[in-house]
Amino acid sequence: MRSGYDAVQPSGQKIEFGEYRTVTLSRPDRMRMESERSDGAKTLVVLTGKEIVLVDLASKVYATAPQPGTLDESIVYFVKDLGMRLPLAALLLNGLPKELQARVRSVDYVEKTSIYGTASYHLAARTDTVDFQVWIADGDKPLLQRIVLTYKNAVGQPQFWAEFVDWNLAPELNDATFSAQIPDGLQKVAFAAQLPRASPTARQSSAKTGAK
Repeated sequence: MRSGYDAVQPSGQKIEFGEYRTVTLSRPDRMRMESERSDGAKTLVVLTGKEIVLVDLASKVYATAPQPGTLDESIVYFVKDLGMRLPLAALLLNGLPKELQARVRSVDYVEKTSIYGTASYHLAARTDTVDFQVWIADGDKPLLQRIVLTYKNAVGQPQFWAEFVDWNLAPELNDATFSAQIPDGLQKVAFAAQLPRASPTARQSSAKTGAK
């Protein structure tokens, strides 16, 4: 998946950054996602079926957490509880059709077109917070080819886009595919959400001590 997203500057100017990601899924509970940002920084996220492993090669750190269950449960936990970024996470969930039914307010057919030589149907849809366009391949394998999200309630209405290439519905997988080999020299750290947080009373006491 090749993707790009707008970063709205204080001046109102939009600067686009990008990523390239390779995603491998093996339901019910395993995933591997290798990412490389436009500045060359590389990360790896692996759901082994037993634990979640995040490797940040640019920062030379890695973190682990127990995996709470299925792929759906683990992705939700990774994003909401651990507070990590996982663009288009909803597309990986079995519950996507239900979410679309609940959130989409309207869908319009735009045209039949071609995405890199693949005949595709272009659709435009709206939710309360996001407008999105999708291009779906024609034929007996209606795979997603491209998506564009517009965050219409955000300042500057930034966009996120992604193009899906090299689909493989019958990959050759083994246990090594979903193992995370930690390179030498990386430091183990905790996810920020795992760090203990001081109570309001403790914070007030600390502030008073600092003032003295």
